[in-house]
Amino acid sequence: MPKSPWPKRAVLLLCCLLLAIVATLALPLPLYQPVVNEPARLQALEQRGRDHFDKILSGRDLQRPFPIMAERRENPTSPAKVALGRLLYFDPILSGDNNISCAHCHHPDLGFSDNRRRSMGKGGVGLGPDRQGGAVLRRNSPTVWNAAFNHLQFWDGRAKDLEDQAGKPITDANEMAQDPEQLVEELRGIDGYVQLFAEVFGDAAEPITFDHVTFAVAAFERTLVSQNSAFDRYAAGERSALNGAERRGLNIFRSLETRCFECHNLPTFNNPDFKVIGLPDVLGLDEPDVGRAEIEGGDAYQRAFKVPTLRNVALTAPYMHNGIFETLDDVIAFYADGGGPGRGIDAPNIDDKIRPFHLDGQQRKDLIAFLHALTDESAKPSIPEAVPSGLPVVASLPNRSPEMDAFEPPLVELRQVSVRRQGHELHVGPGERIQDAIDAANPGDVVVVEPGVYHETLTLDLSGITLRGVVRGDQRPFLDGQGRLTDGIIGSGSDLLLEGFGVRHYTANGIMINLGQNITFRDLVLDDTGLYGLYPVEVVGVLIEKCSVTGTRDAGIYVGQSKDIVVRDNVAFGNVTGIEIENSLNAVVENNHVYDNAGGILVFGLPNNPSKLSRNCKVVGNRIIDNNHLNFGDPTAVVSSVPSGTGILILAGDDVEVTGNEIRGNNSFGIGIASLQMLLGGEAASFDLDPYPDNCWVHGNTLVDNGLAPDALVTEAGFPGADLLWDLTGEGNNWRQPGASSLPMTLPDKNWSALRRIANYRMWKLLAGLMG
Repeated sequence: MPKSPWPKRAVLLLCCLLLAIVATLALPLPLYQPVVNEPARLQALEQRGRDHFDKILSGRDLQRPFPIMAERRENPTSPAKVALGRLLYFDPILSGDNNISCAHCHHPDLGFSDNRRRSMGKGGVGLGPDRQGGAVLRRNSPTVWNAAFNHLQFWDGRAKDLEDQAGKPITDANEMAQDPEQLVEELRGIDGYVQLFAEVFGDAAEPITFDHVTFAVAAFERTLVSQNSAFDRYAAGERSALNGAERRGLNIFRSLETRCFECHNLPTFNNPDFKVIGLPDVLGLDEPDVGRAEIEGGDAYQRAFKVPTLRNVALTAPYMHNGIFETLDDVIAFYADGGGPGRGIDAPNIDDKIRPFHLDGQQRKDLIAFLHALTDESAKPSIPEAVPSGLPVVASLPNRSPEMDAFEPPLVELRQVSVRRQGHELHVGPGERIQDAIDAANPGDVVVVEPGVYHETLTLDLSGITLRGVVRGDQRPFLDGQGRLTDGIIGSGSDLLLEGFGVRHYTANGIMINLGQNITFRDLVLDDTGLYGLYPVEVVGVLIEKCSVTGTRDAGIYVGQSKDIVVRDNVAFGNVTGIEIENSLNAVVENNHVYDNAGGILVFGLPNNPSKLSRNCKVVGNRIIDNNHLNFGDPTAVVSSVPSGTGILILAGDDVEVTGNEIRGNNSFGIGIASLQMLLGGEAASFDLDPYPDNCWVHGNTLVDNGLAPDALVTEAGFPGADLLWDLTGEGNNWRQPGASSLPMTLPDKNWSALRRIANYRMWKLLAGLMG
């Protein structure tokens, strides 16, 4: 935690009070912590947050709608324009020496890449890995498949769209090295192009222009869409489209063990953000490649690169912006080591989702099998036999991806399946597989599981079913991962009810549902389930009730990037944190018993998540007692910065009401309200969401014996313990807690006048500054 500006000896308040009062009237300080994010940027982030929830509602489960393909108003697509763009794409006339086409670096048979570590431009001879004798570029050639859905183009995002992107390699001295005016002159001398441009751009004063070349190429590239892979058919409900290994690989992909899905989002399997993963530099470059920081973002984006799509990834090796890894197994090994830091590379700004993990040999094979199941070349265009310039076009090639050579297709798994159905109920007993019943279920069915121990990871990629464990006294069905399996239940679905199960001894998650609507978790008992116990993420409509969670290395109950949430009547103890609501809208956390965690209840807005909003959470009627457990979270994770002894912590959350809670015996503080900088450091403008807590309302809580033995994280930041802590950031925050200890010692109330608020803020701000 960064050092707090608070005074350590309250007596200094008296010494500075007169000066503070004078400053109240004289100094041009703002009313509250100034929001350094410009309004337009905040509005854009707000819209991205709302778009996130609209996306959840617009699709069903795994079958997510592709984003609307961006298209310039002045460049509408037409069949004739696409046909012209195809010819230009394959025509070497676009290069200065008339010997390089777009297809030399983005060949359709090579995954619209070139299967080279780093591409070769001007002066090169040949295709793909055999190309030689030319200028070696500093980066790997990214695929053009689904490039139309990219938020920005190139590894560093320097082009805003396909039109912008198309022109840059044509004119780059090391790539195609063409002069735009010379290209236009050449095209105007070719009758075939004169006719084609006239058909497409005949309404323009000059049909053949450099802009029109890029318009046509971009129109062609927008047709290169891959969306009919085995995975897509599985997501559409064809359950046999993925074999056993591929389904297990899908579960690993979206597990919190690997966290692949958090950056490679459905359905595009990419991400609009730029991430730092700590890749080593390659030899032969004059200067290190710092990626996005060359364009914008400063230190926060040093060595950050675009998150590429994983569609057709098997065809496009070698991998990463510098082609440093030959196979997917190499890539997985790098991430399993914890990215660059795990291999001794200093990466202070590494993405917080890059953490070490362990997969055994079979799990790695399963994950790779799933990544191969993202292959779809059904929209691959044919290479034209000839182009209007008469120059030679690239030849068809076998794919030269090293990954295709290394891949061993999984064996077909054959076994006898028997399911006991009684009407709409499918019954499972000890010795039988729950997954078989789930695979046989239809919407409206109930899978009924008898008490016993089941060593499975359940895949729940369907909607409208109930998964019910039969509870008889203290007996219930237990999913047991034996400390080896990653997740108890994992899937995507809507209108689901999960109740009556025990889940224990998994390495990543107890139960995770990602993408869906109307999910209920009821009467579940979770123990030692890895990072999280219950983990609904990107869900609209969440109800978690009467569950018990203990022994998780992050949050016992976590709800993230979700909307319309109720968490009630649960018990969370012995976790790093009990309950966490993160980057979500409209949550009620009520009547829960949260004790003996390091932190009790967290309401967070954190950066680098799909949702950019954390708003409208009500924390009411909970018992938050003695949350003084040692924080045993991953030291590289944000949760490791939560001080032991935390009752409730609101971090960059807006419109949070905390009322009617019993908050007792939490050694560091009862209720804390703070900005992202207090926990994460950094500058406010570097975050991709508003870092300040606004319009929080704390009132009517019972606060007893909090802050009596604060954690070192608190004292080293300059804070004493207290019932209430505030770091002076945010606007419109109010407290009404008579008799509670607090820092600052006077906190605004809703009935305060504007003048009193100004005086109070300026006084404490001045004192904080004087004390350093």
